[in-house]
Amino acid sequence: MTTPDSTAGDAPAAAEEAALRGWRDYFALTKPRVVALIVLTSVVGTLLAVPGWPPLVPLLVGNLGIGLAASSAAAINHVLDRRIDARMARTRSRPLPSGHLQATSATWFAIALGAVSMLLLSVFVNLLTAALTFASLIGYAIIYTVWLKRATPQNIVIGGAAGAAPPVLGWAAVTNTIDPHSLLLFLIIFTWTPPHFWALAIARRNDYAKADIPMLPVTHGVEFTRLQVLLYTLILSLVTVLPYLTGMTGFIYLGAALVLNARFLWHAIAMKVSRRDELPMRVFKFSINYLMWLFLALIVDHYLPVGVLPTAL
Repeated sequence: MTTPDSTAGDAPAAAEEAALRGWRDYFALTKPRVVALIVLTSVVGTLLAVPGWPPLVPLLVGNLGIGLAASSAAAINHVLDRRIDARMARTRSRPLPSGHLQATSATWFAIALGAVSMLLLSVFVNLLTAALTFASLIGYAIIYTVWLKRATPQNIVIGGAAGAAPPVLGWAAVTNTIDPHSLLLFLIIFTWTPPHFWALAIARRNDYAKADIPMLPVTHGVEFTRLQVLLYTLILSLVTVLPYLTGMTGFIYLGAALVLNARFLWHAIAMKVSRRDELPMRVFKFSINYLMWLFLALIVDHYLPVGVLPTAL
C-alpha cells in the first residue's frame, strides 16, 4: 500500500527514468558501435597524415565533426529504414519501429547532428574535409539507404565507398588534400566491407528476404555468397599489403596484417567448407576486430617505424 508521500516521491523518479530512456533511444539512433569504428579509422588517417603529432584542432575538432556526421547518417538511416526494421527480428526493437521515438523527432535530431558537423568542419578545419564528409553522409544516408539497398545485390559493394571514406576525411583534415596514401586506407575498408557485411547477410538472410531487401544471399543463394566472402577476403589480404609495398608502413604493420589476414582467411574457408550455422556470425564478429586491430597496427607502426621500404608515391 502506498502513501501520498511515497507516490509523490515516485513521480520524479519515473520522470528521470523516462528522460534517461529517451536519451538512450537518441543515442541508439547514432549506431554508436559503428560510429566508434568509423572514428577510429578517421583518427588513424589524421595521425598518419604527418610524421609527428598532428595539430590538435584537426585531430580533435576534425574527428568530432566526422563522428557527428556519421551519427547523423546513422540516424537518417533509422528514419528511412523504420518500416523495414519493423519487419526484421534483428531490428524491430530499435527506437523507431518499437515506438519509443517518432520519425519527426529522429529527423530533427539527425539534421541537428549534421548541421553541427558541417559547422565545425567548415569553420575550424577546412572546406575540403567538410565537402567530402557531406558527400559521404549523403552517399550512405540517401544513395545507399534509399536506392542501392533496394535496387541491387551489389548494394554493399557500391555503397561501401561512403563507409570507406573516414581515413581520407581524417587525412584531409590535416593536409587539406586527398593524399594517395589515404586512398590506400580507403581501399582497405572498401575491400573489407563485402566479406564483413555478407557474412551478416548470410546469418540474417531470412530477415532480409522477409523485408524484400535484395541482399546477395537472398538473390544468389548462400553458397554463392560464401564463395564471394572467400574471394573478397583473398583480395583484402593482397590489398592490405600495399601500405608496406608503397613504403607507407614498416614491418610492424606488415606482421600484423599477415597474421590478421591468415586468421580472416581461416574463418572464410571454414565458412565455405562447413555448414555450421554459427560460422557466418563468427566471421562477421571477427571482421570487426580485424579492422580495429589492423588500424591500431597502423598507428603503432607510424610511431615506431621499422623496416620501411622507400616509397614511390
